[in-house]
Amino acid sequence: MSGPRSFDPVVVGNRETDAWVAYYRHDWIKFLRSSVGMVAAGFGMSRARTLAGAWYVLKANQLWAPFPDNQPDGARAYMRRFYELVADSEDFDPAEAARLEVEWWRIHRAHQHDSSVTRVQLEDALVELYSYVYKADKEAVRPAAAHRVDAMDYSDRWVAAGCNLDDRLLVEERRALVASYAALRIAVED
Repeated sequence: MSGPRSFDPVVVGNRETDAWVAYYRHDWIKFLRSSVGMVAAGFGMSRARTLAGAWYVLKANQLWAPFPDNQPDGARAYMRRFYELVADSEDFDPAEAARLEVEWWRIHRAHQHDSSVTRVQLEDALVELYSYVYKADKEAVRPAAAHRVDAMDYSDRWVAAGCNLDDRLLVEERRALVASYAALRIAVED
């Protein structure tokens, strides 16, 4: 069984790692394939809704990707459409979920380029998103957020080292994302 509260952390973590790799290499076809797998494994929606959701995630990421001239409003609009699909089985406002999603993207980008933006700020942004979308206790989802920030740190180091597909940092990133999803599932599972 897969769905917003019952998913396979290994599958979702692996798909997200593949999506992050594709994102930083600007391989949008691979990103879309990875997003389809990630959305299917993570949310358990119908095939049509999964494809639509993956498309919205792709478009949001394409609008967010350019640095420094990205389009946060456009990214939020596509993520709102994604969260509208997810909200059919969950009780939250898609616009607020999209705002929180793109906010952690913003803090991560700032953290990448400004050492005064801390890991704690990034972790707190993820806690806000997870606790809102899943209606979960903030401290219960904090371990998932911490592991995800670990994964971002590995990813950022991988990007700085040149995005080599054979780099051991990708193995560590993958482990951290799987650990993040395992902790998230424990925190939110029905």
